[in-house]
Amino acid sequence: MAQYYIWTIGCQMNKAESERLGSYLEQKGYRATATAREADLIVLNSCVVRQRAENRVVNQVKSLRTLKKARPDTVLAVTGCLVDSQVDQLARSFPYIDHFFKPGDYPPWLAQPEPEVVLPRHPSPSTFVPIMQGCDNFCTYCIVPYRRGRERSRSVTEIVGEVRGLVERRVKEVTLLGQNVDSYGHDLPDKPDLADLLGELNAIDGLARIRFLTNHPKDMSEKLIAAIARLDKVCEQLILPVQSGSNGMLKAMGRGYTVAQYRQLVSRIRNQIPGIALSTDVIVGFPSESRPQFRQTADLLSEIKFDTVHVAAYSPRPGTAAARELEDNVPPAEKKERLNTIEQLQEKIAAEINARLRDKTVEILVESRVKGKWQGRTRSGKLVFYNDNGDCPGQVVNVRVEKTSPWSLQGKVIKPG
Repeated sequence: MAQYYIWTIGCQMNKAESERLGSYLEQKGYRATATAREADLIVLNSCVVRQRAENRVVNQVKSLRTLKKARPDTVLAVTGCLVDSQVDQLARSFPYIDHFFKPGDYPPWLAQPEPEVVLPRHPSPSTFVPIMQGCDNFCTYCIVPYRRGRERSRSVTEIVGEVRGLVERRVKEVTLLGQNVDSYGHDLPDKPDLADLLGELNAIDGLARIRFLTNHPKDMSEKLIAAIARLDKVCEQLILPVQSGSNGMLKAMGRGYTVAQYRQLVSRIRNQIPGIALSTDVIVGFPSESRPQFRQTADLLSEIKFDTVHVAAYSPRPGTAAARELEDNVPPAEKKERLNTIEQLQEKIAAEINARLRDKTVEILVESRVKGKWQGRTRSGKLVFYNDNGDCPGQVVNVRVEKTSPWSLQGKVIKPG
């Protein structure tokens, strides 16, 4: 039996697409293997959203040259956001790669799947479900619209059918994925929105939890906030990228909101959904970001106190407006210093937030075993570890928290009765 190996880097969308690609290949008679050396087909699912990610991808692609020389019959393919419309240029740069195909597609040299939706063959209790592709916002730093195209939503019927199928495979939690989930449905004939979709999924028997990402502050509606507050299966967790605490930087990034509008949105969310966990994304060192503008970002994070902050140093992405029109003029050492400042600030904030859970009981959905301990997440997305000798994946258990850190919680499971 032919064997396949998929190497994946990047966002949750890439991970979801790799899961479905693996299931599709198994339907075609392939079997997964743990190492590339044993595979008859190797697929690299790439990310280029940051220069660091692109460097890793390119190094991985280059590493396959030796393997191809030693085993010429091995089929090599690359997908993900490295693959743009300039496939001929990629083929010239990497002539030993047999195939390039767009993110979200299936291998074009094999028959396309029927039906269209391919479910993960062996899904985790918590599984990703793409609900749309692409983005129409064109933030000046972002490569996504150029690689994944404009927004294209899947129908409510198709998504509900997929989630029902996953629940039949013992999935308990789904995370809905899109580059901007708040725009879901605007391109569909009957114009459903994300709140409508959440309502339909909330009614599925056997499904315990629903999450979704990523949101855009300018597109989050009052209807959606009310739906999160009302629907019992929708988790109290939101990823709401702010990117900067400076109005000047937000304008240069093309984000479409001000700091004051972002603050007001956070206030409305917290008023309607007490205890919600908020996460955000931040870019430091964007072209011409001054030290006072950076300090505005740090001050905003200190004020709002997010549960999680994902911070990245700006790197120009070829083809984006920022790369074309703005000089990357913040020195690398300054970018690194600003990134470290944010990381240290957020570590302190997260430690304080998580410390409030010490000696409290939290409900977690158990996902997997790591280094001898079971791990799962609370409804608010906190990672929790505990010891138990039983077979726990997919179970919802109560854990009394005994130890906290900025990144996770540890405790002891509370047995029923």
